[in-house]
Amino acid sequence: MNEATFLPVMLLGVAIVLLIIFFYYVPFLLWISAKVSGVNISLIQLFLMRIRKVPPSVITRALIEAYKAGIKSLTRDELEAHYLAGGHVERVVHALVSASKANIDLSFQMATAIDLAGRDVFLAVQMSVNPKVIDTPPVTAVAKDGIQLIAKARVTVRANIKQLVGGAGEETILARVGEGIVSSIGSSENHKSVLENPDSISKLVLRKGLDAGTAFEILSIDIADIDIGKNIGAALQMDQAQADKNIAQAKAEERRAMAVALEQEMKAKAQEARAKVIEAEAEVPKAMADAFRSGNLGIMDYYKMKNIEADTSMRETIAKPSSGPSKPIKD
Repeated sequence: MNEATFLPVMLLGVAIVLLIIFFYYVPFLLWISAKVSGVNISLIQLFLMRIRKVPPSVITRALIEAYKAGIKSLTRDELEAHYLAGGHVERVVHALVSASKANIDLSFQMATAIDLAGRDVFLAVQMSVNPKVIDTPPVTAVAKDGIQLIAKARVTVRANIKQLVGGAGEETILARVGEGIVSSIGSSENHKSVLENPDSISKLVLRKGLDAGTAFEILSIDIADIDIGKNIGAALQMDQAQADKNIAQAKAEERRAMAVALEQEMKAKAQEARAKVIEAEAEVPKAMADAFRSGNLGIMDYYKMKNIEADTSMRETIAKPSSGPSKPIKD
């Protein structure tokens, strides 16, 4: 390629690059689309959006959608401020359009506050129009007769737009409903009355106003299923009886141990007394010998004492029962 042809090609390339840069910073086609839709926005504002790092297409499409839906109070500055604050402009405009069509009172300030709070404002508007059904996990409760019941409920809720900012979520609704079911079953006289009238649970729970301070409004609570569980009362009585039995056994073992200890103590004392008797008996011959030597005991006194001992031994032998049948006397 010679110099004569290179220069025009280079100029053409530069011109194309300049046009691309121009149409990027000055979205002319987007401006025409806004003008055709009836949205009043200037090319300078579109250019300044690029400088402010705000996508002109997002703001322009949001303005066109709101204008076509009859919401003419939105301004470009409000949408830009919400985008720069980290909000979802398209989601907010979708929510405003849906709320306007459904005759729901939702202002731009409220919608942006809900969006910046981290909630899906468009989904909230949809839930206001089309209520949501939440299935509770199995809730276990015990009636007064000790029978365990396992209940499942379906809670129909509708989003409360005014409570979305700072209001509690679905977890709080489920916890409060579960608490109400437990309280209702626990106050029933027996499990049969609950099985016969399950709607009494839902009526009692609804009267408590469980949706206070939440982002939802409870429309209805329906008991989907009730199953009979264990006989908790009987199980508790059995456990109590077993505990009483163990306590009684422990006390009896304690008394037996005390009796054994007392018996051992008495045996020790008896052995000690026997040892003292034997020791005293060992001193008797010495005392008799001293009495003989001193003349205080004569030979006749000694024989009398022996005769008394013999008579005593004979009486003890006669007093003892015979160990077996007596043998016949032979002639």
